[in-house]
Amino acid sequence: MKDLVNKLYQNNTIIYKVILFLLTTIAIVYLFPKGGQFKYDFSNGQLWKYDNLYAPFDFAIQKSEEEIAIEKKEIEANAKLYFNFNSSVIDEVKNAFNRRMILFIENDSLSIEKINKLKRNGLKTIEEVYKTGFLEVISQDRVSNKNELVAIRKNNVVEDVLFKNLYNSSEILHIIKKNLGSEPYSKEQIKVLDILAEIIKPNVIYDSDFTNKIIDTDAKNISYTKGKVSEGELIILKGGIVEGKKLEMLNSLKSESESKVWTDSNYNWIILGYTILVALAMLMLLLFLKKYRVEIYNNNNTVTFIFFNVFSMIFVQTLVIKYNPDYLYVVPLSVLPIVLKAFFDARLGLFTHVLTVLLLGYIVPNSFEFIYLHIIAGIVTILTVSELYKRANLFISVAQITLIYMITYFAFSIIKEGNASKINLDYFMLFAANGLLSFLAIILIYMYEKVFGLVSDVTLLELSNTNSKLLRELNEKAPGTFQHSMQVANLAEAAANEIGANSMLVRTGALYHDVGKIVNPMYFIENQTTGVNPHNDLSPRDSAKIITDHVIKGVEIAKKYNIPDRIIDFIRTHHGTSTTYYFYVKEQEQNPDTKVDIKKFQYQGPLPFSKETAILMMCDAAEAASKSLGKPTAQSISDLIDKITDKQMADNQFINSNITLKEIETIKKVIKKKLMNIYHLRVEYPE
Repeated sequence: MKDLVNKLYQNNTIIYKVILFLLTTIAIVYLFPKGGQFKYDFSNGQLWKYDNLYAPFDFAIQKSEEEIAIEKKEIEANAKLYFNFNSSVIDEVKNAFNRRMILFIENDSLSIEKINKLKRNGLKTIEEVYKTGFLEVISQDRVSNKNELVAIRKNNVVEDVLFKNLYNSSEILHIIKKNLGSEPYSKEQIKVLDILAEIIKPNVIYDSDFTNKIIDTDAKNISYTKGKVSEGELIILKGGIVEGKKLEMLNSLKSESESKVWTDSNYNWIILGYTILVALAMLMLLLFLKKYRVEIYNNNNTVTFIFFNVFSMIFVQTLVIKYNPDYLYVVPLSVLPIVLKAFFDARLGLFTHVLTVLLLGYIVPNSFEFIYLHIIAGIVTILTVSELYKRANLFISVAQITLIYMITYFAFSIIKEGNASKINLDYFMLFAANGLLSFLAIILIYMYEKVFGLVSDVTLLELSNTNSKLLRELNEKAPGTFQHSMQVANLAEAAANEIGANSMLVRTGALYHDVGKIVNPMYFIENQTTGVNPHNDLSPRDSAKIITDHVIKGVEIAKKYNIPDRIIDFIRTHHGTSTTYYFYVKEQEQNPDTKVDIKKFQYQGPLPFSKETAILMMCDAAEAASKSLGKPTAQSISDLIDKITDKQMADNQFINSNITLKEIETIKKVIKKKLMNIYHLRVEYPE
């Protein structure tokens, strides 16, 4: 049991990666569409590159979304409008007229005959107005063609009438006057006219709810098919152009095939297929990290970060497709390479982006177009996005990425359609939105720095500010060390630029690599301005301990000031496992009869594990050693640099760094040139 626990402890990083790998694979497979994949890839206007295709079974030819939309619009345009006929209004108006006439009779001394005549004319007017119906004002403009039939609902009975037969407000006064007789009117007739004009009100109202209900019912009854293909019927010949009816049959066959594939009997097989494909992609990512990015692979935090970003992009793209596939290209997949390049490097960013796009090919329509477009955009992202701490750079890069999206889509469109007139301009708006959303990379980079403890160029720029709190303290307490760090930073930055390493990272690391000397600044020669050397009062072993402890103290101080781990790595590794040779020799001289343990005079490491940390080790040793040259010459500097570098290589200090001999030689040349410039030297030519 104890052995098992020990093995688990020793292999905990591998176990973590296996669990992360499995969880990510399962999560991505879960996001995949719940349907099979059609085994043919095609698009409008392309040649059919497969063998002759015959219908494997009977299936209906489905109408396109455009055709269905047109039919629905036709239903709406030709739909009969329904109006409610309110019969109770007639009784209300008649009762109101009778009441008003009683008051009218009481106040006027008219004969019974005249009163009855006025009353008959009034009731006749009411009957005529409501015989077909009186439209409310807001319903009068519902129909443009007045000869159109509309449906009138009277007590659940529907009757078709011509719209022009329904009275509107402008016709009511004419009907009243017609029934009252010829003008000029008497005082009594005018009063009746006023009463009728006041009490007559609309009783026919447009019923939008019922009309829409009928339209919806008719729309639901639309046939979504327009023909049938029988089993064995030829669909398309090899080399034929996918267009017209052939395209319709292929789309219908694809839809029918995918719905048939996803059944209970083969559900597990399809899941297995998806799992294998996703697992292979994620495995390739892990193998890439293990072979080419060992420092990232060995750090579970960074591996988790990369896997999380891959899953996040697939998750967001899946949500958009489920919501509306038309918004497919609004998802800014270029954010992935931008973020990964900001924290790691371009090669890893592009490799991860390509794998992510390939995985998304399973869930997007027109997968070839999607994959090609996004891979090209990803390459442009890697080539253009650099130095994110310069705000203008991201704006320029996003503009270039957006332009590439548009150009590539334009090319695909004219290939499909054969001309530029049918290009969907909405996609250009989507690409513009994609570009705007790409600026989210800045926010994500900031968030990831806080959550995952990573470091971007923006943070490096902030840390490299010599007015930062820790660097100010270094300058105040150990001014000689501060000047040394500045010189090393300049050397390291120039060397990194020359071999294509991360110059901003190595410069920042160089500025902080000796912060541990703040603790005992006077024990380091660059800070001894009084001529007093405190090492004279110490044993060589104690002196060596103070010297080597500046690495440990530096790590502690950096953590106290919340310096990121990537910068602390430079503090840990800038001496590797080298020896404080001066004190080691001195100890041997003082104790000639005793075997001196060299480990007591060595730094504890670790060794440099990247190009950047290797550059710092070389530049730090070179700059410090150059101060020991009494009268530096071009030759003495060159010999010194060769000697230091050869010793470091002999001690295997660069064995864990992915740095080549050619790059080491290039770095040496840069250091020599820079030191000669510092000491204002030039190569002496023979006479």
